[in-house]
This record gives sequence, structure tokens and C-alpha cells, in this order.
Amino acid sequence: HVLVHSFSDRNPGITLVFNRDTQKFIRLGDARPDLRGQAMAGMDFVHYNARDGLRIPAWLSLPAGSAKKNLPLLVYAHGGPWVRGQSWGWHADAQFLASRGYAVLQPEFRGSAGFGSKHFGAGWKQWGQGMQNDLADGAKWAIAQGIADPQRICIMGASYGGYAALMGLVNDPDLFRCGINWVGVTDPQLLYSVNWSDTTDQAKTYGLPRLMGDSIKDADMLRTHSPLHQAARIKSPLLMAYGGKDERVPLVHGEKMRDALRVHNAQVEWLEYPDEGHGFVDLKAQADFWQRVEKLLARHLAPKP
Repeated sequence: HVLVHSFSDRNPGITLVFNRDTQKFIRLGDARPDLRGQAMAGMDFVHYNARDGLRIPAWLSLPAGSAKKNLPLLVYAHGGPWVRGQSWGWHADAQFLASRGYAVLQPEFRGSAGFGSKHFGAGWKQWGQGMQNDLADGAKWAIAQGIADPQRICIMGASYGGYAALMGLVNDPDLFRCGINWVGVTDPQLLYSVNWSDTTDQAKTYGLPRLMGDSIKDADMLRTHSPLHQAARIKSPLLMAYGGKDERVPLVHGEKMRDALRVHNAQVEWLEYPDEGHGFVDLKAQADFWQRVEKLLARHLAPKP
């Protein structure tokens, strides 16, 4: 007998047993049986050129059965940021968003791992700069391809992706109509100064200074590309959600950003889940968050009459 696990971009996975004598499969079960037979979004691997010529890989998920033209687009920035953001397969977030009619672009912006040393190294000390441009250039590529409606684009992400969502509203307010940031870094300097985070002393001494920027030598750069210090430039609708027990990006990141934004932006929705950490595990919290995401997107990315 051989145990087989099978999946695709449209199938979250099934488990089977293959009998070599009878040459037959026995189906043991589905990863998500309630989705069996439902139309799912496909996931394509695409590339586009950033403004400086660097070739950016990305994952594109389009709604099942859609015309695949002039769609509302979500630019979904991964966390890390020095990791591989995504791989081909079935992914709940992208499928949820695509099922609501949105195209989802997940760029592997410079600094992402798994695409060669040049691509990885190009992202060092590029928070809010080259890394951010890669996301905006992805949206512009989707517009040029006819995939995205230029008037209906939103930027979103968690952790570093939440930082990128905020900086997208700072750098490209005419491109992104709204933003969604959950558990996102709001000021790079807080990664050094907040003592109740799980960022190790070794990371603060060796990793962050080289990859993100030194807290002293690069202080001006980090401040210039800090959403917290650029909060006055964010005028767009924004959803922010944080976990009260987050040790990676402690709640103070969100609280400081919320307070800075409320002075001038009445379109900020704040969510705090007291028992959640760096990412939402409780099913009630997950459902509440994604229902609020759905409502915000429906308000701001709906077709104009």
C-alpha cells in the first residue's frame, strides 16, 4: 500500500491509499470536504519588471469563471519579509478573496527568499523603498495587462505585509484606494526598542541592522520610511487589526498608529483581539476579521454605478 496526498491550486488536498496489487485507489478523506465540487480560483505564476528593471515573480489568483478583465485587485504583501512568500497550491486567504470577485496578486518582492541571491540581496535596507515599489509596480503591471481596474485596487498584508500596506497608502495614495493591515509593523525602530517582543538580542545586533537598517546609523532612513512618522499622509480608508498577546509585533505598534491616524483620518477601523497573538487562531476571531475585510472591500472596491 502507498499513502498518497494530492493537491492543486483548486483543490486543498485529498488523501488516498493506493493498492499496488489491485491497482486501485481508496479515498480516505478531503482536507476541506465542504468545498468539494465548489468552483475554485486558479493560481498562476507570473513575472513583471520593476521600475529599475529587476524581474519580480508573483502569484496571481483570479476568480473562477470571471471575465478576468478589469477586475478589482488586491495586492497582498507577504510577511517576513526575508522569506519566500508563497508557493503554488490552494490557499485559504486568496480563495476567500477570489470567491468575492477580486483578483489577488501576491508579489515575491525583492528581499524574498528562494529566487536567488541577487533577488534576496536587492531587498536589504529597502523597507518602504525598492521593496515597496515592487508592490506598486505589480499593481501597475496588472493594470497594463487589463486585469485590474485602476480605480479599484487595495493593498493588504500581515506583519511586514501590514507595514507594506501602510506604506502603500503613504507612497501611492492615487494607486491604492484602501488598505488592510493586520499585526503589522508601524515603526521599524519599535523592533529595536520594545522590550516585550520576541525579537532576540542577536537579531537586533546582527540581523536587523544588516537587513532592515541600523537603529542609530540609519535612523533618518528608518524614520523617513516609518508609517507612524508618515501617518499624516494616510488619508485613505484603512482597517487595522492586532492581537493583544502578540509577542512578534506587540500591540503598541497598532495603538501608536491608531492614535496618530485618528487625529486626521476618520476612515480608520480598529480591531483588537485580546487573546490572539501574531496571527489569529481562534475561529471566532478569524471569522470576525475576514467578515470585516469583506465589508470594507465591498464598500470601496465595488463598481461605480
